[in-house]
Amino acid sequence: MSQRKKIALFGSSLTSRFKRSLCRVFSIAAEEFDVDLVIFNTYGRLGTTNGFTEDYESEILDYFDLNQFDGIVFDAEGYNVDGMSETIERKLRAVDCPVISISSYIEGFYNIRFDDSGGLRKMVEHFIDHHHYTKIGFFSGTPGHPDAVSRLNEFHSVMEERGLPKNGVGIFEGDFWFGKGMDAAHYFLSLPERPEAIVCANDYMAISLISSLRQLGIKVPDDIAVSGYDGTIEGQEYLPILTTVTRERLDIARKALKLLIDVSDNKDVGDFDLDVSPKQIYAQSCGCVPMDYQHIFDLVAQSHDDQRLISVNLYESESAMVKLNRADSVRKMESVFAEDAINFGEYSSFFLMVHTDAEGRPVYNSKFTSPSGRFVPVIWVDKNKEYDNCPHEFDRTFFIPKSDSDRCHVHYVMSVHFAEKLFGYSVVEMTGKDIFNEFYNVWQHNLGVTLNALQKNDHINKLIGELEGLSITDVLTGLNNRRGFDDKSRKTISEFHDIITVCTMVIDMDGLKKINDRFGHHEGDRAIKALADIIRTCCDSGEIAGRAGGDEFYIFAADYSETRLNRFIERMLALQADFNRSNTCDYQLDFSYGTYLTDTNSFGKIEDFLKISDARMYAQKMSKPGRSSHS
Repeated sequence: MSQRKKIALFGSSLTSRFKRSLCRVFSIAAEEFDVDLVIFNTYGRLGTTNGFTEDYESEILDYFDLNQFDGIVFDAEGYNVDGMSETIERKLRAVDCPVISISSYIEGFYNIRFDDSGGLRKMVEHFIDHHHYTKIGFFSGTPGHPDAVSRLNEFHSVMEERGLPKNGVGIFEGDFWFGKGMDAAHYFLSLPERPEAIVCANDYMAISLISSLRQLGIKVPDDIAVSGYDGTIEGQEYLPILTTVTRERLDIARKALKLLIDVSDNKDVGDFDLDVSPKQIYAQSCGCVPMDYQHIFDLVAQSHDDQRLISVNLYESESAMVKLNRADSVRKMESVFAEDAINFGEYSSFFLMVHTDAEGRPVYNSKFTSPSGRFVPVIWVDKNKEYDNCPHEFDRTFFIPKSDSDRCHVHYVMSVHFAEKLFGYSVVEMTGKDIFNEFYNVWQHNLGVTLNALQKNDHINKLIGELEGLSITDVLTGLNNRRGFDDKSRKTISEFHDIITVCTMVIDMDGLKKINDRFGHHEGDRAIKALADIIRTCCDSGEIAGRAGGDEFYIFAADYSETRLNRFIERMLALQADFNRSNTCDYQLDFSYGTYLTDTNSFGKIEDFLKISDARMYAQKMSKPGRSSHS
């Protein structure tokens, strides 16, 4: 069996109702042509009134090898973030495989050539020839937008060809959205000649206009007929059902995939452009189709079902959000997702990959430096057990998990980020042909927020650990300070369950004042650190060592013996001799010590043991030649 071809599709805001059917038709076509499809989606603009944009979503593509695809489909139309479409286009120009643009003409790519003007022409001619209207208005799109310009120009052409005023009864400039419907309604109703029909440059403006006319007491189509454009789902679920023009997206998907497959097989495809013809839908808003009350009842019932489902999914999102915010590890994140990700549609697999740095640290580790181009999976949900066991890491040539199944796959890939921090990417495979709903985007955002919280918490915990370490560590020697020594020794004693033999030692440097006076305090510090290093080296059997202050050191050891104590002292004396032989300064490192071995239980007092060791150390110090109780 030959290796299945892989096709990529780049788009934005694909969960919007305007774009949702695009994923469905390409999934259908991918199955028909038996190809694997990877759909790269971006959020685009977030919110409306106080919305904002994330213009760095495309950065994840820098870590993928796009040359592994046999062809790429590019839908530039949905990118509503300034510069994003151009950024994606620039990245796609660098690939070796063929690229086809399906929504706008791009020089150097293959292109789907949609007869946009022809669709608008037929709609205007329908009002003139079929309904015999001569008073026609035009609700144009966003000024300067290519689609708005071409559709307005075609309206002018048809009207002039039919001997009617070029601008009809009037033209109102809209926004390709719902924002100017009432303004348009007031405009058209204020004209000297009220229009018999209004041609709208897209469905959204048509819906907004009809709703506004209804509020003003104007019935559609009885008083004024209205048509839309683009054949949206909303237009076909609206009442009255919109008369409109559809792009026949399944035809586009089939032709696009066929061309890419042929090019990858080195077949002669001729012209760079493919023609796709529009299809007219003549429905209730122009009066061609009477009201179907059963259809109205079905729409109302479906609307209630949809609203109830949205409410349930919203509650599920609130619950999942709280659980994710409580997650203190990626394992708990995975558990929450596996159990609670039930509100964005049926899916068969989900994978979350995060960046690692050159040291292999994941991006949520606060010591993470910079991306290495490699990723590790932190969430791996494979409901049907179709994928290889979770691999250790992914890279630019292998960023989609490999499946053991023989069927074609459709994967959706999205960037996972938060506050301009790129954590990695997600891969999801739905069970049906439809894309996930908007609640998937909510999950994506919350996963990013959780990873950011894990990174911050890791940083805070490390800082706390460092501060705790500083609070119990002697700065000069790196040994425990007095507090650290006491805390660790007392904790060890408190955990005794039986009688245990313990040992304490007190070690005090001899002659530190002379070293300071003759060579300076810097050399005195060097001598103290040298003695600390000797003590640290000898502590290889669980001993706890600390600098009590100045030139005095404490040692505590549990489960000790005379043999271990003798070995400890012998090694200290040997290391002392090694230092003195190699020391270039004219002084000898010397110290006095006192030791105490005793049996104790968990009620033993470290202070009592140290007092005995300290007394023995002092006795040894005083017994040395040249020392007296007054020196």
